[in-house]
Amino acid sequence: MQIEVVKSKIHRVKVTGADLNYIGSITIDETLMEAANLIEGEKVSIVNVNNGERFDTYVIKGTKNSGDITLNGPAARKVHKGDIIIIMSYALMDFEEAKKFKPWLVFPNETNNSLT
Repeated sequence: MQIEVVKSKIHRVKVTGADLNYIGSITIDETLMEAANLIEGEKVSIVNVNNGERFDTYVIKGTKNSGDITLNGPAARKVHKGDIIIIMSYALMDFEEAKKFKPWLVFPNETNNSLT
């Protein structure tokens, strides 16, 4: 049996931009991507703490150490600059493997999205 479990989570980051006219996705600072073990093109679920919106999109690599968290395309309508969001990805794995699996959990500074 396989189950879906949380693989990666960036907990409570501040949205730095929303670009409605860009192809749909979320741009994430490369430093945060590396810390959370996310790759470009990976599907992620977004939860907006400010308004309760929940949606899926995919990751685009942002500039390293920029703090960039930008929602692009239609997803830009679900956030406002300054909103706090949670970014999660999931993985399918064997039930027994999942019992031992430890996800990558990242808790950035909400003020500037840094890891320090």
